Amino acid sequence: MYGSLLRAWQSFMTATEKLSELHVQIQKTLMTDDTEKIRNWQKDTYHRKIFGGFKESCEIENGFHKAQKPWAKKFKKLEKAKSSYHKACKKEHLASVRENNGKINPELSLEKQKKLTEDHEKCKQDKEKVKQRYEKSLQEINKYNPKYMEEMETVFDQSQQQEQKKILFFKQALLSIHKHLDITNNESIMTVYGDLNQAIMAVSDQDDLKWWRNKHGPGMLTNWPQLEYE
Repeated sequence: MYGSLLRAWQSFMTATEKLSELHVQIQKTLMTDDTEKIRNWQKDTYHRKIFGGFKESCEIENGFHKAQKPWAKKFKKLEKAKSSYHKACKKEHLASVRENNGKINPELSLEKQKKLTEDHEKCKQDKEKVKQRYEKSLQEINKYNPKYMEEMETVFDQSQQQEQKKILFFKQALLSIHKHLDITNNESIMTVYGDLNQAIMAVSDQDDLKWWRNKHGPGMLTNWPQLEYE
């Protein structure tokens, strides 16, 4: 390999060295600018707690817990009233069955039949009382539902605002990384490829063949033997 072709080949070696240096520079930029920017954002946005976790996440969780607590208390009361009502219904149903069976039992005395009727009546009264408590608990929780939804939505909106800030930051961070990785608009790299292209286009078969002819062929300088005197 010689002449302009050799120079073109050497340009490839030079280009690879320059590109390697430029990629190292890009790596350093990513590590110093972009990585440091993300690290600082995380440090400023999320504050670690002594026993693990982040302060901001805990605040949102506590906000949801605080909003849910009154409703959960009413719901627990409602579930208890519902369970008591269902038990009272079963008890009243069994008392009704016993009363009806007693009425058709000829061997059962009137006194015992009366006792079964009284028991059934008491069960009905108890069921009605429990039903009223159940209905009252249901009314209370339904009345509280709008406030519960409002407070939960307030906390949710706060979490959405935090999430929006995070999304927008990372979008900008990714755009910055893309800009540093996008070598299509890098002037230094464009210069390297431009110089390489010029070196390739400068390859001339005629010049190289002429050089070879003059260096190693018929065109080389001659030094014919001559008469030599002592």
